[in-house]
Amino acid sequence: MPGCLSSRLLDLKPQPPGPTHTPVGAGALPGRKDLFIDPALMPLLDRITGSSVLKKHEVDKFFKLDGKHIPGGCEQRFFLIRPEESMVKIVADSLNADKACSFRRKCKIIFTPRKLFCCDTILELEGVYGDVSCEEWECDLVPVYDDVLSMEIPAFFRDFFLEGNQCWLYTVAKSLCKLQSIYGTFGKVYGIGRSAKMVNELMEAFSGDFEDGTNGKGNNWSLFLIDRDVDFVTPLCSQVTFQGLLDDVFTIKCGSVEFGSEVTGSEKNVKINLGSGDKVFAEICDQHFSNVFGFLSSKAKTLQASYDKRHGMDIRNMKDFVANELRMLKQQHRFLSLYIGACEVIMKKKMKGDLKEQLKVEHALFEGTDTKRCISYIEECINRQCPLPEVLRLLCLLSVTEGGLLPNDLRNLKNHLLQSYGTEQLLTLANLRRAGLLADQQPLETMGKLVADKTVGKAVDVSNVTSSHLVLVFFLGGCSFSEIAALRFLGRSKGYRFVVGTTALTNSPRLLEALMDA
Repeated sequence: MPGCLSSRLLDLKPQPPGPTHTPVGAGALPGRKDLFIDPALMPLLDRITGSSVLKKHEVDKFFKLDGKHIPGGCEQRFFLIRPEESMVKIVADSLNADKACSFRRKCKIIFTPRKLFCCDTILELEGVYGDVSCEEWECDLVPVYDDVLSMEIPAFFRDFFLEGNQCWLYTVAKSLCKLQSIYGTFGKVYGIGRSAKMVNELMEAFSGDFEDGTNGKGNNWSLFLIDRDVDFVTPLCSQVTFQGLLDDVFTIKCGSVEFGSEVTGSEKNVKINLGSGDKVFAEICDQHFSNVFGFLSSKAKTLQASYDKRHGMDIRNMKDFVANELRMLKQQHRFLSLYIGACEVIMKKKMKGDLKEQLKVEHALFEGTDTKRCISYIEECINRQCPLPEVLRLLCLLSVTEGGLLPNDLRNLKNHLLQSYGTEQLLTLANLRRAGLLADQQPLETMGKLVADKTVGKAVDVSNVTSSHLVLVFFLGGCSFSEIAALRFLGRSKGYRFVVGTTALTNSPRLLEALMDA
């Protein structure tokens, strides 16, 4: 687990990353080395450790591992990658390119969070197994916010819920056991779904492998394990909180967002961490988007009033103002300016996409009324060739809320979609069916049913579950910012403290793109 893990809800103190918490820290060979990084891991690495820390481990240069071979460089090369076939092949191609030039160097592949058996197989098939050493970097739960821990494994959703690959369950169970060893054993564990049951069984099997570092004085807390396929409706809905829309439009990566020229007003991009140090974001992140402009306007007036009070100050008071308040006011003003610019971009993009009409259609789906109007709207989106993930989102939402589609309606929509977006989308539609997002309506199926039969069971009231007031809710397959906002609201209403854990932070485009094969 990263040494920088910090969450006030778990009473953790920030710690600088130690030598084993950086990918090149544990067992690193002495001497200068180049580090090639899987592009998907760059936000994660930036969150955990900066370039200055890696420089201390004699990392000379950083490169994005994009398939282009870079000749020359240091005599040592480290490759930081996920255990994915495509990434291993890129590394093998780089090693073979060196061999073709008769250039010999020491190479090491660092797999995170673990190496899979298939990786060795690929290295053998590519003829480079003996030319490289391998290590694992167990980067488990990363604190992206004070109350959110993410494993940053977006592949979990497709691997488990579509392909039935259970390789990540071991990683999840081991991470949760590590969490218990640091902060105390979970008083009670609840789960719903197939992967939740498997993770719980693995946790019980691992229980003897981890010592209790709290000496029995750890947190009295509970764990909820929730499969993503238990509730597809929530991530398929349009997000209406500021943070949710920020993610939809700009994409939040590992707790950070990057704004381009349309927000900053200059050619230079600005990247900011959306953490607890940003008081402006902390106040607006979970607000309904319609309320954000008013809040930012009010905040701007308050900041201006704070600036204006410097007028008429004597030298002593002015010195105190500059030393204690001015820097904070300038920082808040900077954030305020960026968020106002982001709101303007969100308004332009969402209004262009007819957000109000989409919300009306979604409300009709939830109420189980006017299904024909909803189908007509989806057909209209197909005719306008709206972005495919948006069309698939509405189609899947219709299927899930209606407990499946009438065979004739499904056939017509499917043919309509294939004619507009191409027959290559057949694989995507097949994947949606396998994952349970698209289905035929069965006889005697209850209309307007939001959740599939697999979730039917005895409802659980949190107040009857735990007296600890500290609950870890872990989503297997991804969690949306809408769900995080809902849990924060529930915590404030009921007096509980929720920590959200997830295999990855997701939204409807990322959820559906994981199933797209065209």
